[in-house]
Amino acid sequence: MTTPVQLDMHPAQSLISLTNITQSSDPHHIYKQLRHQYGPVAPVELEPGVRAWLVMGVDQLRTITEREAFFSRDARNWRDLNDGIVSPDSGLLPMMAYRPNVIGADQQEHRRLRQPLDDGIGRINHRALRRQVQYICGELIDGFSQHGRADLVADYAAFVPMLAVASLFGLDMSQGHELRSALIALFSSQTDSQVGNRSFEQILFDTLRERQQNPSADLTTALMNHPNLENDPEVLQSMVVMISAGNETTTCWISHTLYRMITDTSFDDRLRGGQLGVDDALDEVLWREPPMTHMPARYALRDIELGGQPVRHGDVLILGLSAANSDPVLAPAGRRQANNRAHMAYSAGPHMCPAQDTARVITRTAVDTALHMLPGLRLSISPDEVTWNPSPWTRCPTRLPVTFAVPYELSTASAPLRTVGDTA
Repeated sequence: MTTPVQLDMHPAQSLISLTNITQSSDPHHIYKQLRHQYGPVAPVELEPGVRAWLVMGVDQLRTITEREAFFSRDARNWRDLNDGIVSPDSGLLPMMAYRPNVIGADQQEHRRLRQPLDDGIGRINHRALRRQVQYICGELIDGFSQHGRADLVADYAAFVPMLAVASLFGLDMSQGHELRSALIALFSSQTDSQVGNRSFEQILFDTLRERQQNPSADLTTALMNHPNLENDPEVLQSMVVMISAGNETTTCWISHTLYRMITDTSFDDRLRGGQLGVDDALDEVLWREPPMTHMPARYALRDIELGGQPVRHGDVLILGLSAANSDPVLAPAGRRQANNRAHMAYSAGPHMCPAQDTARVITRTAVDTALHMLPGLRLSISPDEVTWNPSPWTRCPTRLPVTFAVPYELSTASAPLRTVGDTA
């Protein structure tokens, strides 16, 4: 039997925080406990004194993502924020506060702001992108391969998507470190999140200003010229969405796949032996560790019962994408067929991730390149010593120090190719 609760319950009743879930060794064990106690919708804590509903059931997740008249993406409907329970300097706000962009919009306004993203992503030539990512991966590996050791996060996974996505927007490659640091702070929802957010937006603003003076065949220029975007702030916020989401989530996906390769002998043997294709391996990872563990957020527009819980007008609901993947509805009795892509890693409804194919091209290329160029990979710490970047939203390894056999001399890769408007 599950226990209906109110989010304004007695403060003495403690709830688990989302960050504690993402930092745990086995989030799915916690989801199982929460389901047993509360059902498919469970109360959690975002930060001290700030409560939310974690939606773990597939049916309930589809309900809140598809019924836009009942559940909004606009944080101006968040009761705790409006009532002052959430502090103006809260680390949650860079990820959860209202922004005039596609993430914070509903219905027709969302459709207007979504179209430039769809059009921009549709301009990306995936064959050219694959070649460019191969070049980036080769350059990164060439930089550390002679040492026989590396950190697969800091030296590789964190930079492959950043350099690939940045190149699509015409960003200066020398800003990679600064961009990555700003994004880690933004996604952490800790005390430095607002500083990280300001730094990130300033870099993009400077790029936008430069492109207004010198247009190019990149996504910044394409967004700048799109008729649906009415002013510079809308262009900037579209860049924020595409770059932040594209980089952080793809970094997580690459990192988790490499983590499985160096900690799960069966997974690595099947992958290296050809019994498991790279795409199937990537989907195995998506089932267990989707790039967005918990996706913020929906805001209830009326009192409603959801999953047996009394959701009140103004309550905040978090999409438990990782939790939904272990919902028995998707895999009765824990059984799941191979080559199954019915996971909820990309969310659902009108706000479903528009860049799934692009992210897969980058991730597949990064994993395949590491697979062939880094023989004999070994984690140089115990798997129990692997820690995770502090964040309620994503679960990315802080570091993956490895050793490997120094490979044969890498062949010189060709120069990176332009991927927007490239008809190669």
